[in-house]
Amino acid sequence: MTRQSILVMSFSTLVSDPRVLKQIDLLREDYDVTTCGYGPAPDGVVGHHRIPDDRVYWRYPRALVIMRQFRRAYRTNPVVSWVRDHVRVGAYDIVLANDLDAVGIGLELQPTRGLHADLHEFAPLQNTELLRFRLFVAPFMRWQLRTFASRAASTSTVGPSIARRYTKDFGFTPAVVMNAPPFVELEPQPVGDTIRLVHAGAALRNRRLEVLIDAVAALPQSQRPTLDLYLAPNDAGYLAELTDRSADVEGVRVLAPVPFAELIPTLHRYDVGLHVLAPTNFNNTWALPNKFFEYVQARLGVVIGPSPEMVALLESRGFGAIAKDFGADALAAVLAGLTREEVVEWKQRSHAVAHELSAQSQTQAWSDAIGKIAAK
Repeated sequence: MTRQSILVMSFSTLVSDPRVLKQIDLLREDYDVTTCGYGPAPDGVVGHHRIPDDRVYWRYPRALVIMRQFRRAYRTNPVVSWVRDHVRVGAYDIVLANDLDAVGIGLELQPTRGLHADLHEFAPLQNTELLRFRLFVAPFMRWQLRTFASRAASTSTVGPSIARRYTKDFGFTPAVVMNAPPFVELEPQPVGDTIRLVHAGAALRNRRLEVLIDAVAALPQSQRPTLDLYLAPNDAGYLAELTDRSADVEGVRVLAPVPFAELIPTLHRYDVGLHVLAPTNFNNTWALPNKFFEYVQARLGVVIGPSPEMVALLESRGFGAIAKDFGADALAAVLAGLTREEVVEWKQRSHAVAHELSAQSQTQAWSDAIGKIAAK
């Protein structure tokens, strides 16, 4: 029987995009998977359309967006134009388009069976702390959702609250596929006399990562854990500020990010993962981020702020603690009370729920959605 073809498209560097890699691993067993995105071809695909690095997907024509000539703005986007010129219309049975920017061109490619849109987060409220985003970008994204995403055969997103918001604002209900990594066979590491804290992620100013450094700095030296931050240079200026800030705090280091394949083994050397994510916009408020689940796979305890979606999972399974607010003082209060015995217990509880909170328990929703499209 001939296998159906599927194009997995994402305007990201595919080999370092955990969500896209999970889609490829899941689908290549039953479909011929071709990819379209930045960087080299991921393992296991039958073909790859490599978007040139100098084609930047977020560079929409500013004047057209301001004048709300949204269709022209979308059609003339440099990546949309490149895909239109390099990927043949009707060449694939199914398109899986990642993030909102890829959905319109995915539909334009006219997959013979249909398109699934994995919208990830809630695009129109992504950066609402910025006035220019609220005035100009958010209306453009809402237009894309009404014009393109509403025509997808099926959709998915990263968390239940975001799915409900799509239903409320746009009338379709995405399936939920949380950002959990694949299950990793590990045992919890022992906890020494000094508790080892870690945070790994993007250096983005709206995440207020200085709170982590300041919380450790607020502790007396006798109570102070170590803290390593593995930060991607998304905002070079902000990363430099964090590096300077950490230089004055004994036991705190800002380190270069590690490749995705090395992330879980690297995290496994620590005791507690920190993610106190300031609710600076809707998506931050309702986040269920990769790192929350990566800490579980690394068999760490987890300390978070009062982010509702993370709180619901952590409270019900007991593998960490929740600061009373998102400030440094609240986090310092949690860290000051940590004991070796408590952290050992958290790590054991992470171990107990690692299967449950892994990709294997989440990706069935993608299998079901793509299977329904393939059966048309």
